[in-house]
Amino acid sequence: MIIVLKPNIKKSEETAVLKEIRKLGYRPHIIRGVERVVIGAVGDERTQHTLETLITWPQVEKVMPVQKRYKLVSREAHPRNSTIRVGDVVIGGRKLVVMAGPCSVESEKQLMQTAKAVKKAGAQILRGGAFKPRTSPYDFQGLGEKGLKLLAKARAETGMPVITELLSEEHVDLVAEYADILQIGTRNAQNFQLLIAAAKTGKPILLKRGMSMRIEEWLLAGEYILANENPNLMFCERGIRTFENYTRNTLDLSAVPIVKEESHLPVVVDPSQGCGRASLVATLCRGAVALGADALLIEVHPNPAEAWSDGAQQVTFDGFAKLMRDLRPFIEAAGRE
Repeated sequence: MIIVLKPNIKKSEETAVLKEIRKLGYRPHIIRGVERVVIGAVGDERTQHTLETLITWPQVEKVMPVQKRYKLVSREAHPRNSTIRVGDVVIGGRKLVVMAGPCSVESEKQLMQTAKAVKKAGAQILRGGAFKPRTSPYDFQGLGEKGLKLLAKARAETGMPVITELLSEEHVDLVAEYADILQIGTRNAQNFQLLIAAAKTGKPILLKRGMSMRIEEWLLAGEYILANENPNLMFCERGIRTFENYTRNTLDLSAVPIVKEESHLPVVVDPSQGCGRASLVATLCRGAVALGADALLIEVHPNPAEAWSDGAQQVTFDGFAKLMRDLRPFIEAAGRE
């Protein structure tokens, strides 16, 4: 930590700060400038009390960390890109991965039709919500375990691994029994006990960005997964809440290269939630690929007008097939397969 003292303070005030730093288990190193004194405090914040509270002292102007607060997810800890294997699918490698399927599992017919259609078009992982976090308690909340069983049946018929959302600690074991990847949604992105419980399953985890989350907060949430001995984490940019209301959310594509620069873990983009408009999904996919996304999470439905949730952002089978064809030159230009 770096502690900057205010100018023209008394020697006794400086001494008091040095004494407190030593008391908290750190070694202080003093740098004396013309007007200010800067103290470098050396110690391990994982085992010592944080020094950030020194900012409350009247003689202290700033307290700044030297190292990033997210240690395990950072490139400092792991300079090379990490990959995550789910069955035969590798996420974070040379090949772009597409996860596709309906927002909600509604019926066996709807899910099976969609699973076969997205696989035929080139998707490698099937997505579908069995438990749905809805803003209104009167909206469709998902089929629950029945939906999980249908996802497992679709996996058996198509060979595609399954990703679905985990909403509560109560359902951790149940969802982990059926799903290959656990999705933590935007509303639970800082539900730390849920993150810990999900991590302990050992399953790969896709962590969506909270709707009002800063990137550092998102990375720190991911730290909970790795700190609980689960290295299989993916970050998913799904749009943040801004003043704009033309789209449902504002997809922050700048987050892709930022997180790729800061972290060694794969980055996924969800353009469906990111804009809430099916007409924009294909364009946002191209942008995500160009900026280095490792995977895409796309909502697809046989008849979006009749969808039980979020029909406006789901693409049709034909629309998805065209999207996949049109993506090819962008994938090649990005140096991926």
